[in-house]
Amino acid sequence: MYDNLLANVPTDLWIGGKWRKSSDNSRFDVIDPATERKIASVANATVEDAKAALDAADAAFEGWAKRKPRERGEILRKCYELIMRDAERFAKLITLENGKALPDSRGEVAYAAEFFRWYAEEAVRNLGSISTAPASGARIVAQHKPAGIAVLVTPWNFPAAMATRKIGPALAAGCPVILKPASDTPLTMLALMPVLEEAGVPAGVVNVIPSRSSGKVVGHMLHDPRVRVVSFTGSTEVGRKLLHEAADNILKPAMELGGNAPFIVFDDADIDAAIDGAMIAKMRNMGEACTAANRFYVHEKVHDEFAKKLTDKMKSLKMGNGLDEGVNLGPLVNKDGRDKVIELVDDAVKKGAKVLAGGKLPEGPGFFYPATVLTNVSDDSKMLNEEIFGPVASIQTFTSEDEAIKRANDTEYGLVAYLYTKDLSRGMRVSEKLDFGMIGLNRGLVSDPAAPFGGTKQSGLGREGAHEGMMEFMETQYVSVSW
Repeated sequence: MYDNLLANVPTDLWIGGKWRKSSDNSRFDVIDPATERKIASVANATVEDAKAALDAADAAFEGWAKRKPRERGEILRKCYELIMRDAERFAKLITLENGKALPDSRGEVAYAAEFFRWYAEEAVRNLGSISTAPASGARIVAQHKPAGIAVLVTPWNFPAAMATRKIGPALAAGCPVILKPASDTPLTMLALMPVLEEAGVPAGVVNVIPSRSSGKVVGHMLHDPRVRVVSFTGSTEVGRKLLHEAADNILKPAMELGGNAPFIVFDDADIDAAIDGAMIAKMRNMGEACTAANRFYVHEKVHDEFAKKLTDKMKSLKMGNGLDEGVNLGPLVNKDGRDKVIELVDDAVKKGAKVLAGGKLPEGPGFFYPATVLTNVSDDSKMLNEEIFGPVASIQTFTSEDEAIKRANDTEYGLVAYLYTKDLSRGMRVSEKLDFGMIGLNRGLVSDPAAPFGGTKQSGLGREGAHEGMMEFMETQYVSVSW
C-alpha cells in the first residue's frame, strides 16, 4: 500500500543541493505507527555530515544574504504554491510516518505552506530607523542584518509545519539553515527538498540531515563559530540541554518548549461552543501537541453538561489507520508515547478518577489509544503536571474566577491557555491574569503564521510567526553618523 506514495520520496541526506549517503553509510528505519511495519530506511547523519552541511551553508550564506528582499520573497511565494500543488501527497506522507488522520494532515499541510506565503510578504518588511541622538546630535541609523547560519531542530508531531515555521522566516531574513528533523518522521522534510529546489532555493541554503545521533550531531554544530542561531521545538528537558550548549558559543536561541494548557469553562459559557473548541484544543493531532488542552477546569454549575457532551463527542470519533477515509483518530507516533498515556491514565484511575469514555487499550497492531474522558481527577494525578500528549481529557471543577486563575497558573509551563465565557470583560480580565504567552478566548485554536507563537516560564524563549519570527534570525546593527 506504500509503494506509490513512497516511490519518489528521497531517503538520503540533502546537503549543498545534492543527495548523499551518510559518511559511514549507516541508516535507520522509519516505522508506520498504524501497522508497526517498516516503511523506509533513511540515511543516518554523522558529525562528518554535519561538517559538510555547515560548509555548504557557509558557502551559500553571502549570496543568499545579498539577494534583494523581493527576490527572496518571490522564491518563498513559489514554495507556497508548489506545496499546495502537492498538498494531498504531502498529507498522506505525514499520515504514513506520523499516524495522524488525513483531515489533520491536510490541515497541517495548509498551515505549513502558509508560513512560506506569510514570510514571502514579510521578507520585504525588514524596516530600520533613523533618529537624532538627543545629546550629541549624531544620527542613529539602525538596521537589521541576517544573523548567519541557523541550526533548526524539529519534533515529530508536526513534521511539516514545525520546520516551515523556522525555514520560512530564516530564508526571509537571509539566513541559510541546517535542519535536523525528528528521526520518527524524517520523510516529510526530505520530500520537501525537491519542491524548494524547484521553487528556486539555491543549493546550500537549506540542508536536511536526519540522524539517530542527535546529541552528537547537533552538539557539534552548536560549537561551530559559523552558527549564530539555534531554533528548537520540543520538550523542555531537551531545550534546557540545548540552551546549555548554546551558551558555550553565545548563540541566539529560539526555543518553543513544553506546555500544560488549561481549558477553563465558566458558568456563563456557550457550552456547545466550548465543546467544539475543546475538541480542537484537545484532539488536534490526537492530543500530541504542545498546545493541547491538558487540564479542563469546568465550573461546577455546568460540569455535568460539559462532561456528558464532551464524552459523546469523544465516543463518536472513529479510530483506525489515518490513511483510511472517515477515520479521525489515528495511532500515537510510537510505543513509548502510547505507554506514557497508559501510565498516566492508570495513575489517575488508581487515585479515584472516573472513566466516562475510553481508557482501555485496543487489541491488534499499531500504537492506538482511544479517545478518553476522565472526571473526578485528583490533584496529585501525574497527568495534571505532565504533558499527556495523547487523546485524554481530564476534568476538574471550580467555583470562583480567582480559583480558576490560580489553578491554571499553577504550573511551570506557560505556553497557551483557553477560556470560554460570554462576558467579554471577564474574558479579557482573566486573560491578562493568566501567565501564558498565548490565550484562546472562546477559541480552541491559536496557531496562526501571522501571530507571535510562544510561551512564558519553562515553555520557551522568543516567538515564531508574525514579524517577530523573522527578527529571531536577524541582528540589529547601529551606525552612528553625522551629516
